[in-house]
Amino acid sequence: MNAVRTPEKIDHHRRHLFGIAAATVAAAQLGAIGIAGAQGSGTETTASRPVKPRTSFSPLKQIDAGPLNVGYAEDGPADGPPVILLHGWPYDIYSYVDVAPLLADAGYRVIVPYLRGYGTTRFLSDATPRNGQQAALASDIVALMNALNIQKAVIAGYDWGARTTNIIAALWPERCKAMVSISGYLIGSQELNRMPLPPKAELQWWYQYYFATERGRAGYEKFTRDFARLIWELASPKWAFDDATFERSAAAFDNPDHVAISIHNYRWRLGLALGEPEYDALEKKLAALPTIGVPTITMEGDANGAPHPDPAAYAKKFSGKYEHRLISGGIGHNLPQEAPQAFAQAVIDVGKF
Repeated sequence: MNAVRTPEKIDHHRRHLFGIAAATVAAAQLGAIGIAGAQGSGTETTASRPVKPRTSFSPLKQIDAGPLNVGYAEDGPADGPPVILLHGWPYDIYSYVDVAPLLADAGYRVIVPYLRGYGTTRFLSDATPRNGQQAALASDIVALMNALNIQKAVIAGYDWGARTTNIIAALWPERCKAMVSISGYLIGSQELNRMPLPPKAELQWWYQYYFATERGRAGYEKFTRDFARLIWELASPKWAFDDATFERSAAAFDNPDHVAISIHNYRWRLGLALGEPEYDALEKKLAALPTIGVPTITMEGDANGAPHPDPAAYAKKFSGKYEHRLISGGIGHNLPQEAPQAFAQAVIDVGKF
């Protein structure tokens, strides 16, 4: 999809970074290959789902933060140590509907925000670009922390939320006490994403290429719920979610900016859409694939059907105290909702590292 690059003078440090990055991204595209081999390097836990999952949060709150009016759920004591939980695409805050009370009962102040383009989160100005690039999403969460007077928090997430968590830990480590990241290290760059992958790996990213077309944008806009449900089924093939569970989250996609943010996110990754200049300096730092020094637990479900890297491909990106946990029992991509006890325990444990 990209033109062949002309030869250039070799920068061996840069070449080494991209070699690591290529291995990580290639592994990410190759799905579950190699996960079983990583079990010995961490902890394997069998998930047990709650007998009676919750179906709602307490009434949502709204606060102005950066370019957004952010909608968020809050649970637990107001003076408890803060935890911020970040959802992915195409999901929403209900990924944490069972995690939040577990952490609240443990004494944490739990904040679960809708990302830009989801739920009750809205842009304050019609003139603000509907930008889904990685640095914008991370900056949103730092702005939210500022608005809530949270100086430092344990931050945890999966999918877009994991990438956002990684970025905050890497660029603003003074704001991140510790981190839980599903599927590990997900920081990327446009230049890195230009590198072709083996055909089977490219196949897993079919929706990214679909979104690169105007037909894909129109298709996602017309069939948003059908599309999201298909992604849920492919990403968590053993998760027997019911219609009510899906519809609770699908309501978040009615946000007027959801399609624009989703399409821009994937087009930006491929270099097919511009970002905003205000994020250029952050993206330059992220393109160097910085290591993360805050205490970290990475997790993976044993039935994750979405593209994700082998833990061995990213373990060295974490220079602080680190542990990887494989959660067995047919757990897919939406690990917090599929295995809430295991996820909540990881948050509690990493906060004690």
